[in-house]
Amino acid sequence: MLNGHNVVAAEPIADISRVGAPTRRNRLVDAPNALVDHLVGTARTSTATIGRSVVLSVAMLRYLVNDIARGRLPFGEFVQQAWHLLKVTAVPAILMAIPFGAVVSVQVGGLVQQVGATSLTGAASGLGIIREGAPLAAGLLLGGAAASAIAADLGARAIREELDAMRVMGVDPVQRLLVPRLLALLAIAPVLLIVIVTVGVGSAYAVATGVSDVSRGSFWASFGAFATTTDLAMAVVKTAVAAVLVAIIAGLRGLEARGGPRGVADAVNSAVVLSVTMIIFSALLLTQLQTMFLPSRIA
Repeated sequence: MLNGHNVVAAEPIADISRVGAPTRRNRLVDAPNALVDHLVGTARTSTATIGRSVVLSVAMLRYLVNDIARGRLPFGEFVQQAWHLLKVTAVPAILMAIPFGAVVSVQVGGLVQQVGATSLTGAASGLGIIREGAPLAAGLLLGGAAASAIAADLGARAIREELDAMRVMGVDPVQRLLVPRLLALLAIAPVLLIVIVTVGVGSAYAVATGVSDVSRGSFWASFGAFATTTDLAMAVVKTAVAAVLVAIIAGLRGLEARGGPRGVADAVNSAVVLSVTMIIFSALLLTQLQTMFLPSRIA
C-alpha cells in the first residue's frame, strides 16, 4: 500500500523478440524434414522434366517423319539454321583441335619413348583423337555454342509471346522451329567431327615429327594400322547422338523460358549445363558399348 492505494505487482513482460522464433532444438528437428522435402521436390521436378523431354522427342520425330513423307520440310529455315550454327562452332572447333592434338602427341610421345616404341606414336594419337577426343570435343561445342544459340533464340521468342501467336495461328513451334534446328544440328555434326579430326591429327603429326623425332612414314603407318573405319563410324554416331540431345534439351528450355530476360538467361544456362552433362554420359555409354562389341584390332 502506497499513499492509501493498493499497488499490484506488475507481471513481467515477455520478450516480444522471442515470440514465435524457432529455438535451436526446433531447427535441428526440422532440418531433416526440410532436406527430405527438398530431395522429394527435386526428384519430382526432374521426373517431370524427363517426361516433357520424352513428349517433345516424340513430337519432333513425328513431325520429322510426316514432313519428309509429304515433302513439306522447311528447307529455307534448315539452311539458315545450319549456316548460323556452323558459323558459331567452326572456328572454336579449329582452335580446340590444335592444342588437343598437340597435347595428345606430347603425352603419348613421352610415354612411348620411355618404352622404346616411338613408331606407335601415330597409332596412339589416331586412336585417342578419332575414338574419344574428336567426338567429345564436337559434342562439347554443340552443347556449348549451339545449345546456347538455340535456347537464346527460342527463349527470346517465348518471352515476346511469338510462340503463343504461332499456336493461335495453328502453327506448332515444334514443327516450325525445332525440327529444322534438329536437322541443322545433324547436318553440321559430321562436319565439325571431320574438322576436329583433320586438324587434331595434323597437329599431332607436326608435334610428333618436329619435337619427338618420329619419322613421317612410321607415324602414318602405325596410324593406318590401328585407326579403322569402324572407329570413324562410331565417332560419327557419338556426335549425332550429341546433336539430338542438344536439340531436345535446348529446345525444351527455350520453349519453356519465362520471366523476361532473366528467364532467357536461366534457360541458356540450364541448356548448356544439361547438354554438356548428358553428352559426357552418352559418350561414356557408347564408348563402353564400343569396347565390348567392337574392340580395337590391327587394320
